[in-house]
Amino acid sequence: MQLPDPSSDNFFLIAGPCAIEGEEMAMRIAERLVAVTEKLQIPLIFKGSYRKANRSRIDSFSGIGDEKALSILRKVGEHFDLPTTTDIHADEEAAMAAEYVDVLQIPAFLCRQTSLLAAAADTGKVVNIKKGQFLSPSSMEHARQKVLDSGNDQVWLTERGVTFGYTDLVVDFRGIPTMQALGSPVILDCTHSLQQPNQSSGVTGGRPAMIETIARAGVAVGVDGLFMETHYNPSEAKSDAANMLPLDQLEGLLTKLVRIRKAIR
Repeated sequence: MQLPDPSSDNFFLIAGPCAIEGEEMAMRIAERLVAVTEKLQIPLIFKGSYRKANRSRIDSFSGIGDEKALSILRKVGEHFDLPTTTDIHADEEAAMAAEYVDVLQIPAFLCRQTSLLAAAADTGKVVNIKKGQFLSPSSMEHARQKVLDSGNDQVWLTERGVTFGYTDLVVDFRGIPTMQALGSPVILDCTHSLQQPNQSSGVTGGRPAMIETIARAGVAVGVDGLFMETHYNPSEAKSDAANMLPLDQLEGLLTKLVRIRKAIR
């Protein structure tokens, strides 16, 4: 399974459901993603969280079981010959997840956790660090350096917005070239950037109607990759239902984004 080359003419895409809810749903989403991205010649990495550790409420869905979900991710990768990624939350999870996926994602809230970054680096996998909602883009130099100092030069950085007020996020697109100047590929998370956390209901809100706006701006600025969570029926998804892009809208959006990429190239 070949990982995307960030220096290629097109952006690459990290996409999939927020959480692995079962094999049938994962394979169904992956099949559609593969069909669309092959048509548009977009390198694809399939994403799915095997466990949701950061939940607003204790009764929120957290997963179907670590080994079961990771095995589904492996099956998706092998069946479609795709690289895969998932997020990890504790040091001991790094080696475990690395047995199943090709890229380890560090959640934004954990981007400063030195031992977690070192553990991810030690696996030899690509480490994709999401920028904390509380950090400036230039501050990601230190998170990146922790992985490099651990002997792994495969580091990606992901922009996902910064905290704005109490229940919203905002993307400062100046951060993309700022982080690219550090020497790592930069990805724009088009769905989590539109979260509205800390709602009174205890369920995170979102503004999915703005996904296209965020994505178009990111491609115009020259981002290396895009991250999107998608589901064939977001309203019924067990995690991040308010933020995911409906799967049937993906091809139309990506078609527009490829045109923008070609124009700026």
